[in-house]
Amino acid sequence: MLAFILRRIGQAILVLLTVALISFSLFRFVGDPTQQMVSQDTTLEERLQIRKNLGLDDPVIVQFGRFVGKAARFDFGLSYQTRQPVATLIGDRFPATMELAFASALFALFAGIPMGVYAGLKPQSLLARLFQTVSLIGISLPTFLIGILLIFVFSVSFGLLPSFGRQGTVNLGYWTTGFLTIEGWRSLVLPAVTLGLFQMTLIMRLVRSEMLEVLRTDYIKFAKARGLKPRAVNYGHALKNTLIPVITITGLQLGSIIAFAIITETVFQWPGMGLMFLQAVQTVDIPIMSAYLLLVASLFVLINLIVDLLYVVVDPRIRISGRAA
Repeated sequence: MLAFILRRIGQAILVLLTVALISFSLFRFVGDPTQQMVSQDTTLEERLQIRKNLGLDDPVIVQFGRFVGKAARFDFGLSYQTRQPVATLIGDRFPATMELAFASALFALFAGIPMGVYAGLKPQSLLARLFQTVSLIGISLPTFLIGILLIFVFSVSFGLLPSFGRQGTVNLGYWTTGFLTIEGWRSLVLPAVTLGLFQMTLIMRLVRSEMLEVLRTDYIKFAKARGLKPRAVNYGHALKNTLIPVITITGLQLGSIIAFAIITETVFQWPGMGLMFLQAVQTVDIPIMSAYLLLVASLFVLINLIVDLLYVVVDPRIRISGRAA
């Protein structure tokens, strides 16, 4: 197990270095950030001095080495626009994005898995067909349209939930949370459902297909022939053997939720990292863009490592093959 973890960590370091190189190379040559920092009255000498102070005149390899070294210390420099440390800006918005992603993932899991199990056990029922219709809608409609529709129905028409912003937050020192207040939960409902609807439908369809396949296997038929109760067969044997692909998809989708929360945060003006990244793109704020991409890549790598470890817990065959190797 230790060798497996060390090997994964080594692979993660290579992936992060590659992502750092790609993000740095991509955004290093997109526009000139000094154009966003100066006015029309700024002289050429002052512009050149600003580029020199930012280190933009150094060789590219020197800039990349400086970027990697500082990133390893969680030092991503100063924002070109606000002149504040990027780590501080990300730290202020990190809790909002993570709570939104966590709530979306929980919604996708706790709604998608039961719906998939029911649709797999009773595929011809009316409710199962309704679930299939909902899944098609969730996959077909774009995220921003779902968000706008939810705002129109629950905020504009009925006035039940807030349409934008993060309200009712409580400061716990290094973390601000909305989980401790009713207003915080009310403001989280619509963006969490919008962001998690696609993942919910994906998980539901995956669980349904896996359940249909597992229920046709010989060991399930043998378990039924032994006289085991349907609950034990369906949930103790069939459902457990569908967890491997579900864990894989859930892990990858959790990373996707964090990475692609930009649209949802923009629609609901949620003060998270995605909205900050979009604003940084508009102003060519390279430090924020590079730091965001590297942070998202780190979260992806960490989630994939956790998923690999969960494989060993869920499937004993992986443990046996690992000892044999």
